[in-house]
Amino acid sequence: MIEIKTDAGIGQIQIADEVIATIAGTAALEIDGVAGMGGGIVGGISDMLGRKNLAKGVSVEVGGADAVISVDLVVKFDHRIQEVSAEVQKRVKVAVETMTGLTVSEVRVTVSGVVAGKERFSRETQL
Repeated sequence: MIEIKTDAGIGQIQIADEVIATIAGTAALEIDGVAGMGGGIVGGISDMLGRKNLAKGVSVEVGGADAVISVDLVVKFDHRIQEVSAEVQKRVKVAVETMTGLTVSEVRVTVSGVVAGKERFSRETQL
């Protein structure tokens, strides 16, 4: 959790790490070529229960006014992994810095899977 002092001197603002992770996850999911977020078994259980966790696959480390964000992605087939990952890094950095005032010193991207479209690899298209 980060604390931000207000210029007016009337109190402080606290932003939970989960909020920062949600901002980062939402920004990543907007990128063409991102099929979804990784997140292991906990994320899978949430998906099965019908809950949309926008922070799934995102971890945040905050030290002072700096943040390091790690994003675990699943990329769509036929998209260049390097280009998708670089765009995720840019958009996550801008979104978090704009909304929170933090300085994002690093965005680490791990691609944990690739998903092919059903129409491309369905049994019917192979026959």
